[in-house]
Amino acid sequence: MTKEVVSLQTLLKQHFGFASFRPLQEEIISDALAGRDVLALLPTGGGKSLCFQLPALAQAGLTVVVSPLIALMKDQVDALQASGVEAVFLNSSLAPGQARERLRKLDQGQVRLLYVAPERLLLSGFLEDLQRWKVRLIAVDEAHCISEWGHDFRPEYRQISQLRGLFPNVPIMALTATATRRVRRDIIQQLQLRDPRCYVASFNRPNLTYRVWSKQEAFEQTLEFIRARRLESGIVYCQSRRAVESLAERLRANGILAAPYHAGMEAAARTANQELFLRDEVRVICATIAFGMGVNKPNVRFVIHYDLPKNIESYYQETGRAGRDGLPSDCLLLFCFADVVKQRRFIEDKPDLQEQEVARAQLQRMIQYAEESGCRRAALLAYFGETLSGASCQGCDNCLTPRGTYDGTLAAQKFLSCVYRIRERSGFNVGMAHVVGVLTGADTEKIRKWAHQELSTYGIGHEHSRAEWMAIGRELIRLGYLQQDAARFNVLELTTEGRTCLRERKAVALTRSLEETKHPRRGEISCDETLFQQLRELRKRLADERQLPPYIIFSDVSLREMARVYPMTEAEFRRISGVGERKWSEFGPIFMAEIVAFLHTHPRQIFAQSSFEASPAPRTARARWRPRAGW
Repeated sequence: MTKEVVSLQTLLKQHFGFASFRPLQEEIISDALAGRDVLALLPTGGGKSLCFQLPALAQAGLTVVVSPLIALMKDQVDALQASGVEAVFLNSSLAPGQARERLRKLDQGQVRLLYVAPERLLLSGFLEDLQRWKVRLIAVDEAHCISEWGHDFRPEYRQISQLRGLFPNVPIMALTATATRRVRRDIIQQLQLRDPRCYVASFNRPNLTYRVWSKQEAFEQTLEFIRARRLESGIVYCQSRRAVESLAERLRANGILAAPYHAGMEAAARTANQELFLRDEVRVICATIAFGMGVNKPNVRFVIHYDLPKNIESYYQETGRAGRDGLPSDCLLLFCFADVVKQRRFIEDKPDLQEQEVARAQLQRMIQYAEESGCRRAALLAYFGETLSGASCQGCDNCLTPRGTYDGTLAAQKFLSCVYRIRERSGFNVGMAHVVGVLTGADTEKIRKWAHQELSTYGIGHEHSRAEWMAIGRELIRLGYLQQDAARFNVLELTTEGRTCLRERKAVALTRSLEETKHPRRGEISCDETLFQQLRELRKRLADERQLPPYIIFSDVSLREMARVYPMTEAEFRRISGVGERKWSEFGPIFMAEIVAFLHTHPRQIFAQSSFEASPAPRTARARWRPRAGW
């Protein structure tokens, strides 16, 4: 083991309390310390922040972190300061006196990490200040925001490119959780990264369980789901501000501590609600997509999508806010086709036709995921170009409780035949709603206009409801018998396989509708639950005294390990994950005394070996790549 690695691991334990690195962290950190540019694609909860925080402690000088959100800056700076690291942020939330004090510390070289918004870079004199402060590393967090091909493009990120010219010899590290190959190329080009070392970790989050429920009585389903997770924190994503307000109000009326968060609220109210959530004063935050990026609350135990996300990237990033500490967490999507119709209306409002086409294709992939009858984790990973090893993930509804199939040959023949007859009669294809209208014998203006009531397939589908026929049609698309042309308003066309199936009357097995079955959660740390709750209460009291979110004192992982092994000595306590020098000196004796007092009145429990793994993905799943010519 080299001297550098020993030094890094010592710093890792001393300041952050971890005994080992997560996948790719050590390699990324070593490259940054060697002066190389790096592009790191690590999933949410994969430890991106440590990749620039540890180099800041391992070398003299200043590490500058460009970050998009005020909440992210404050959260990370609070956590660093609690671990004994001198870090500050500069943004519009500071009073003039606070800003001056931080600038004084920077001038005197007392700061290791500076968090700054991209807009701050262009303020008069700020770039000149940076050149005085002995910058050793520049980290660009949420780097996908610099690309117009990314799902969260922010024009102000483009000005970051000025840093390369001003600091030609300072390595730049770009970090993101979601980026396609096209976005990665754009990040490299926009930031002018020089022969960067590029790391792509597995997108798999094995501690997350993915579920999709058929959306029927959405509020009752949401309430049931939350009540089954007593004391746990979660996020419910809604499409509209009105839905956010209404849902939060109804949850409060039913005894759930909930608060709204959306861009239409006053900034002070948004910030207040976010702080209540971070400090566990509010258990559930109901939010639009305005909430989440950069909110580092590790013990979010569930994420509910009350409405359908517009694309897989958004869904992946939003579900990724659950279980950042690696403990088991749940992701629920409520799905109905009415939400698809709403999303399509939003798409039609886009002024650019190319944007519409791309959005339709992205929405179609989201629908396919929602209606997926196979492994949902495999479908998610496949979208990002990764293959899941093994036949079953045992972490999604379809793998844990596979949906049954039934003989759908007759229904498939009717549907495919109807598509064929419409094309034969009119010379053009139509959308799914029109095909279903013909099958169910609807009397619409378009059916009369094109005389489709005269077709042999008109009204032959009365055994199924309109919603059931829509589901059958989507299943036939998934099976490859039909295809939708996004460039022509999603009209249905028979594929070669569909024509063969129709002609040869092949047997077709269709998947039954979505159902929810309860099952155990993976990766739980078994512990003394009574002690765990007592330690949570102690953590909350200490956090309130210091006006900090509870997880900055200790994470749920740390508390569960304490409640599992009952540390009685300093050496035992220091072996708990997340216990560094500062955490031990400030909180260790207090928590250890609580554990000793607990054991005076409660028996010590013995637990089998834990299945918990701190790493979000096995090291064998990692990959490193270099940009290829022609990208």
